[in-house]
Amino acid sequence: MAFPCSLFRLVGGLAFGGKLVSGAAFGPVVPAPVYVYGANMAKNDNSVNIENAKAAEGERYHHGDLRSALVEEGLKRLQQGPAEALSLREVARSVGVSATAVYRHFPDKQALLHALADVAGDRMASAFETAMAAAKPGKDAFDAMGRAYVHFALKNPFLFKLMMSPEMMSGIAAEGRPRTRGMAMLTSALSELSGGKMSSEVQNIRRLQAWSIVHGLAMLMLDGLVPADEKLIDDVLASKIV
Repeated sequence: MAFPCSLFRLVGGLAFGGKLVSGAAFGPVVPAPVYVYGANMAKNDNSVNIENAKAAEGERYHHGDLRSALVEEGLKRLQQGPAEALSLREVARSVGVSATAVYRHFPDKQALLHALADVAGDRMASAFETAMAAAKPGKDAFDAMGRAYVHFALKNPFLFKLMMSPEMMSGIAAEGRPRTRGMAMLTSALSELSGGKMSSEVQNIRRLQAWSIVHGLAMLMLDGLVPADEKLIDDVLASKIV
């Protein structure tokens, strides 16, 4: 039975380890590529490398732990410097994962900053609750809230400035983000002080007045324009707001 010359070349190539030998019966020498599947995939195929990275990260972080670790690292960095200096790549490096892993939880730096601002808002609201619980109901509790506002700003200057930046404050009420809890507490405290007799318009003005005082005082102290003095805080808050 006669075999086509091309078939002889194929059989010859397989028989000699993937190389074709010369000979009249086999035709001219044609180099045959030798593929080592596993080596080529590990070296050249990014999808394999990504899957390996996913597996490695999966061993270290489970059930959303990576997101929490990224947020905690971001908070740590905001204790040392402003949000403008925050880098997603540096956060990833500190946590011990690739930048690609970060993007699965935070597609960009702005998304991480919003998460950090949410934590800040929640912590500030908790500080309000603690301060008000230790004070007498009414004006004392309201003043305690204002004092807690200034204290939080002084203890967390970069986190506070991030939370109160226009980029972070824009649209938070409509989005229902955790940062709205503190403002809701302020509104509730004002309502209690007035015995529920304020119109919504007057209440909004009073809330803005109270916020302006504590926020203005906090920023003046953070910028070094007035001393961060406890007595000064008390004196300012002792003035009649409502």
